[in-house]
Amino acid sequence: MATWKTLLLQDGSSPLMEQLSFFHDHTLLVLVVITILVGQLMSSLFLNKFSHRYLLEGQLIEIIWTVLPAITLIFIALPSLRLIYILDDTNNPLLTVKTIGHQWYWSYEYSDFKSLEFDSYMTPVNEMKPWNFRLLDVDNRMVAPFKTQIRMLVTAADVIHSWTIPSLGVKIDATPGRLNQTNFLSNRAGLMYGQCSEICGANHSFMPIVIESITPSYFIKWISKMMEL
Repeated sequence: MATWKTLLLQDGSSPLMEQLSFFHDHTLLVLVVITILVGQLMSSLFLNKFSHRYLLEGQLIEIIWTVLPAITLIFIALPSLRLIYILDDTNNPLLTVKTIGHQWYWSYEYSDFKSLEFDSYMTPVNEMKPWNFRLLDVDNRMVAPFKTQIRMLVTAADVIHSWTIPSLGVKIDATPGRLNQTNFLSNRAGLMYGQCSEICGANHSFMPIVIESITPSYFIKWISKMMEL
C-alpha cells in the first residue's frame, strides 16, 4: 500500500504491475534524456552570440530533428502497445469473481460456488482495531488465492464506480447495465489495498477495496467455511 513520502509507484504484487513499473521507468528515462538535451540546446542559444548572416535553409538539420523524435516515439509506443494487449488478455482463469459497486460499498459474488456472496463496507473509525488502516480497511475482505489467474467481472447497481488496486495494476470501471472484465494474478500472499477511483458521489472516498491473498489450500478452507454459514 502507499505510505507517506512515497515518490515512486507501489511495489508490484502481480506480473502485470511489474511490467507497468518497468514501462514507467523506461519512459521516464527517455523523457529525462530529451529534457536534458533540449535544455542544453536552449541554454546554449541564449548564452552564445554566434550568428550566421547567410543561413537561409538547412535540410539536413530539419531531417535530423524530424527523424529523431519519430524514432523516440517508436521506442515508447512498442512497449506501450505490448502492455495494452497484456492488459486485455485473459488466459485460462481458474476463478471468477463478480464485483458490484453500490453507493458506497462493494458486493462480491463467487459465481463458481453456489450462493457465496457478501458485501464489503468500510470499517467505521469507532470499530477499528490497532492493526487497521483508517479509511482503507473493510469488514469483509475479498479473498483470493495467490499464483492463480483470476477473472473479475465488474458492474454497478446505481452510478459509475471504478474498482482499482494499484499494486495489482488493475483499474476497471463499474458501469450500470454493463459487465466489464479484467484479470489479475497475485505473486504473493498479503493484503492489497485500493479505493474507488471514480467520482461517484458524496461518499466516494469511503468505499475502499481490500484483497487478502492467501495460499490455495487456505482458500479452499475459507470457501468451505463460508459455504457452511
